[in-house]
Amino acid sequence: MRAVRLSAVTATATVAALTALTGCTEKGGDASGDRVINVTATDSKCEVSSKEFPAGHVELAIENKGSKVTEVYLLFPDDRIVTERENIGAGTKQRVTAEVKAGDYTIACKPGMKGDGIRQDVKATGGTTAKRDPRLDKAVAAYRTYVQEQADATLPLAETFAKAVKDGDVAAAQKAYAPSRIGWERTEPVAESFGDIDPKVDVREDGLEEGQDPAKDWTGWHRLEKSLWKDKKLTARDSELADQLITDLTDWQKRVGKADITPTSMANGAKELLDEVATGKVTGEEERYSHTDLVDFKANVEGAEKSYELLKPVAQENDPALVTELDKQFAALNTLLDKYRADKSSYDFTSYDKVGDADRKELSDAVNALAEPLSKLAAAVVVK
Repeated sequence: MRAVRLSAVTATATVAALTALTGCTEKGGDASGDRVINVTATDSKCEVSSKEFPAGHVELAIENKGSKVTEVYLLFPDDRIVTERENIGAGTKQRVTAEVKAGDYTIACKPGMKGDGIRQDVKATGGTTAKRDPRLDKAVAAYRTYVQEQADATLPLAETFAKAVKDGDVAAAQKAYAPSRIGWERTEPVAESFGDIDPKVDVREDGLEEGQDPAKDWTGWHRLEKSLWKDKKLTARDSELADQLITDLTDWQKRVGKADITPTSMANGAKELLDEVATGKVTGEEERYSHTDLVDFKANVEGAEKSYELLKPVAQENDPALVTELDKQFAALNTLLDKYRADKSSYDFTSYDKVGDADRKELSDAVNALAEPLSKLAAAVVVK
């Protein structure tokens, strides 16, 4: 849920952990080559080394020279997301690989991770598409089926949740809340790629844009979560919000099959899911009223692992050491998560407010240990 805004202290600590423990910071000099675009972000500028590059695989070599945490996006003209990198700390560098067809794009830097960002129009030239192992086409097709299945499975669960809300049944709605979110959390980067759906269904109150009124503009799961766990009552407004949630999720279900999916977007999406865990679930800020963070946590990991398993045969040939490390770290994180549920086949996890600081740090360390090698998966499926 990209729109979560961390407090200044939490954001600084989180970014420090991500850069120090995941290896995202790079010490080398500027990147070079016609397929590498240097992106220099400051608090007031977003500079790119080239506004034209060949179609195919492109790498954004990002450096944040500003004082604020930033994020950088490569966007289609209609603001759909090609790729993104969030939580880039001041004074750090990160790299992200994407696959693009010839056409117009926008690179956007968002200092403070808010607003539409500072934008630069860029263009991919030539008719050449990225060279791709045929097995990766099968991986993309399988993943496309997976995300559609997740959307299809989510809707009836969300309808059960919405019905309980409209019936005024707080206990039933609380029970249905977390299960209704699992499919969304597994495939969140694909939903986010559309740009307009995520802010409607998954935004936190502090993730609203400047000028938005929570009373009117805050919609989706987390608005209802607040009513259910903090207010402990349901109103006519909540019934309206429940109907709106189903409308927006139906829109997602119909559109998800048309998402632009590539092997590199799958790999980058897996990393984004781990970043979601690091910046929202481990901190307890995502589900701050219901404390169902570990359900989201597990779903994020499952979604990341699905992408990885589909890309694994090609990554195994290109970088076997990376695959060995990813297998190890996925297994370790899943084993750790199992400590917080009695039945490995269920999503009945410990309420996150019952998880102490030491255990949260253990979870955070395991996430970071996986995020570091996972950040290299996109490069491992690119044909050199």
